Amino acid sequence: MLWNEVIQAYMERKEWFLELMVQHITLALVAAALSGTIGLLVGIWIAEHERMSAPVLGIANVFYTIPSISLLGMLIPFLGIGNNTAVAALTIYGIMPMVRNTYAGIRGVSADVVMAARGMGSTDLQIMTRIKLPLAAGVIIAGVRSMVVMTISTAAIASFIGAGGLGVAIYRGITTYNMALTFGGSFLIALLALFSDLLLGRLEKNMKKRSGN
Repeated sequence: MLWNEVIQAYMERKEWFLELMVQHITLALVAAALSGTIGLLVGIWIAEHERMSAPVLGIANVFYTIPSISLLGMLIPFLGIGNNTAVAALTIYGIMPMVRNTYAGIRGVSADVVMAARGMGSTDLQIMTRIKLPLAAGVIIAGVRSMVVMTISTAAIASFIGAGGLGVAIYRGITTYNMALTFGGSFLIALLALFSDLLLGRLEKNMKKRSGN
């Protein structure tokens, strides 16, 4: 059975699979950190400058619709092959859900609450950091959740341009007709994505309870 072959592959190549998993997690974490930071800042900016929201979200949507393998090919002439190109592509993909959710979360904060805070003498920075972001935290975390899961899943294609990660096992399994390697790499990616989704889902619920949403 295939599952028995997969278990045998895990046992025989446990150090290799562990190394690939560490590489995969590292790629995903770096890309997620960059996407989260850039997406949060851009989302805050367009929420405060409403007239810029349509073009920025439009551009983000365009990049989001480009097939991942095509985006990697477009970046290779500028960044070469390897981890840098993979991180850049994953970061670009991850920005969209962060921008969208940050924008939606901040714009969803009640105008009455903001006006009350402004009437009490709060500055724009204080309103953003103490009112808007805390109240929008649940929606923003939902964006982080989508972005992280997508980044972990999409990182599988990094092996096609010479980067590391569990995609190496999938690619090697495909090229050598070894279904155990292909399934083994895919299964571990699914586990990482599921674990991240459950963890961030719990955080999302807690944040929404605190913000009263």
